[in-house]
Amino acid sequence: MDSVIKAVVVFFVLWGIIRVSGRRTLGEMTSFDFVLLMIIGGSTQRAITGQDYSLTNALLLVATFVALDIGLSIVEIKSPVLRRILNAAPMMLVENGYLMTRRMRRARVTEDNILEAARRLHGLERIEQIKFAILEATGEITIVPSVQGGSVAPQARPR
Repeated sequence: MDSVIKAVVVFFVLWGIIRVSGRRTLGEMTSFDFVLLMIIGGSTQRAITGQDYSLTNALLLVATFVALDIGLSIVEIKSPVLRRILNAAPMMLVENGYLMTRRMRRARVTEDNILEAARRLHGLERIEQIKFAILEATGEITIVPSVQGGSVAPQARPR
């Protein structure tokens, strides 16, 4: 039972840390992020299992994590308020060719990140060619190209 309690605590602590670290961490994993994830995995495994490396304990921990995942998904379905807390809402980063710099800073996304997604997804080369760039809850950037392919007449937007 001690392992189950540890597993629940570690699950929510890690969830909180990843939630605070931002969506960009999930969407674009760097080598550093990967190494950090491996270290966290090893450290938490030792903290959860302690000295009990038995198959029974391992299966109990896996069942605990699966039950937590299923339980949270059910909670998300039933409660829109908790859904917003558990999962971030999409965030607009570019609107009609203009960067929304405050939102970009808050999400820790650069203009280069947006342009890379625009090139990869649609072959766009300039911010002016982007009608909308949206940072999704998954950390990916969705690009909606402007209809005129870059000839959008930009209007001043508050940042």
